[in-house]
Amino acid sequence: MPIKIYRPTSAGRRGMSVSTFEEITSSKPERSLTVALNKRSGRNHQGRITVRHRGGGHKRRYRLIDFKRDKWGIPALVSSIEYDPNRTARIALLTYSDGEKRYIVAPLGIKVGDSLMSGPDAEIRSGNSLPIRNIPLGTQVHNIELYPGRGAQIARSAGVSAQLVAKEGTSAQLRLPSGEVRYIQMDCMATIGQVSNSEHANMTLGKAGRSRWLGIRPGVRGLAMDPSSHPHGGGEGRSPIGMAGPKTPWGKPALGKRTRQNKRTNKQIVRRSSSRKRR
Repeated sequence: MPIKIYRPTSAGRRGMSVSTFEEITSSKPERSLTVALNKRSGRNHQGRITVRHRGGGHKRRYRLIDFKRDKWGIPALVSSIEYDPNRTARIALLTYSDGEKRYIVAPLGIKVGDSLMSGPDAEIRSGNSLPIRNIPLGTQVHNIELYPGRGAQIARSAGVSAQLVAKEGTSAQLRLPSGEVRYIQMDCMATIGQVSNSEHANMTLGKAGRSRWLGIRPGVRGLAMDPSSHPHGGGEGRSPIGMAGPKTPWGKPALGKRTRQNKRTNKQIVRRSSSRKRR
């Protein structure tokens, strides 16, 4: 999945890069596996903005992804590799031997015609999904469940994978993409291999318009605002923010403050990620 770099024919083209989409084999999704996706523009059910700088963007349909991989023991053929506007990874259309079709997050290296399977008896091969207790130590995995039967919640983004490092009793230790080592129940499902589209992190949008196509609106620096709009605002010309550390627009500490609130699952974390350790 190489990256295409444009010639600098304009300011927007200078530095812009896109995927070549060489691995894509179908331009249209399976219509029965898509649903309408209404835009929320960063607002919750009360209409209040909870995520800033969201809105607009190209119209999308949501692809229904099988994160549970619960058709155990039934082989499936990869019918196509497709682009999904709702995620950074590619998706693969599986056609099972009983005729049912499902989308999965495509693992790196799979091709049209490959045979995949899920369940305890599946081979240790890229794209197959197994309970963690059946996966050898040191294996790279993705699409990992946090709780059995809930569906994959960890390591679903382009190019990422986690590593199975230990097994203890009813739990296993996984090193997550952030560097955090965490306990996961042995009965949780995980998919062998790495997520596809590993070159995604190397792409450069190049111009503001591409952000708008993705539904990302401009973010204004607090330093450029007046003091009534942001704690960093005010002053004559380019002046320092005048405080010991940066603040959010609401006056709360912005960098370095720990925001984790879920003490209930602290016991499942063996080692925090390296980025958190330095703070």
